[in-house]
Amino acid sequence: MAAHRTVLETPPAAPAATSIFVNGHFPRRRGLIVLLASLVGFLLTVVWSAEFVDRTIGDNVANTLLGHDAKATPIAGVAAGVVFAFVSGLAGTFTACNIAAFGVVAPMMGTANRRWARLAHTLKPLAWMSVGMIAVSAAYGTIVGFAGTSMPQFSTAPVAPGTMPPYLIQSVVVFGVIGLAMLYLGLAALGLVRDPFAGVARRFPNAPMVFMGALIGGFLIGRPFPLFRQMFRSAAESGNPLYGAAAFTLQSLGNIVVMAVLFVALTYFSGDRLRRVLTAKPSRIAVLTGAALIVAGVFTFLYWDVRLLARREIIPWYPVIPW
Repeated sequence: MAAHRTVLETPPAAPAATSIFVNGHFPRRRGLIVLLASLVGFLLTVVWSAEFVDRTIGDNVANTLLGHDAKATPIAGVAAGVVFAFVSGLAGTFTACNIAAFGVVAPMMGTANRRWARLAHTLKPLAWMSVGMIAVSAAYGTIVGFAGTSMPQFSTAPVAPGTMPPYLIQSVVVFGVIGLAMLYLGLAALGLVRDPFAGVARRFPNAPMVFMGALIGGFLIGRPFPLFRQMFRSAAESGNPLYGAAAFTLQSLGNIVVMAVLFVALTYFSGDRLRRVLTAKPSRIAVLTGAALIVAGVFTFLYWDVRLLARREIIPWYPVIPW
């Protein structure tokens, strides 16, 4: 009789997550996902109206909450400045900077069964994201308190077309870096480039959220939003680094309050159906995370580093819908 040998096959190892942004389950047609997400980011720059968001939404929200014309009324004292900082941050929730924050939605959704477990799963990364955001905001506010009157954002001198004022050069550099960082994270989520947190996340799993918070805190370093510049001048003229740190921290917190509430509500009330959709095919989380970060990265880079040059008449044209 012929001997029969049993061959034991080792099952393939399950994909390993390397950080909160990279779960290891990479989808097919990743090139198509990158192309479509990039196209959405570009189209957002075409339809985005800074005048509508800054003035119609931002100014009206600030005027309503403060009870007076936010731009026309000087900031009188530290207490008024602290209130103004939070309110102006809240009013600037939907400026062109904060669209990038939507890139963190998918990792926060989690896979827990119960609502309270999903809520806790969301609040923890939000807390760690706040750590990075507050660290950058407070540090920049402290610098403004010490040396703000000599910084580019303090100047309000008119600049001729075809040139860039110093504070906009600062915006181009800062938002260019933030946009490229988010684009890279989106490509990493899809497995197209190496996860930059693959090593550090093994020891410090919350490091990616701290970094994302630092990027969001970095918005203040380049933001030319008129209400922000008003707060900047108040902190700079005070010469008080503690006031600067507190004001900038509160504006960053005001920036993310609405989004944090939306994230928590989405997670808490999403129910079992969304959880089942995501866990049935984990690559869907990778698609959602990667696409959101790519949209945010492409939008941020093109809006601040290309469209802005066209608005200053440094490059001849950029497609924009004339609202």
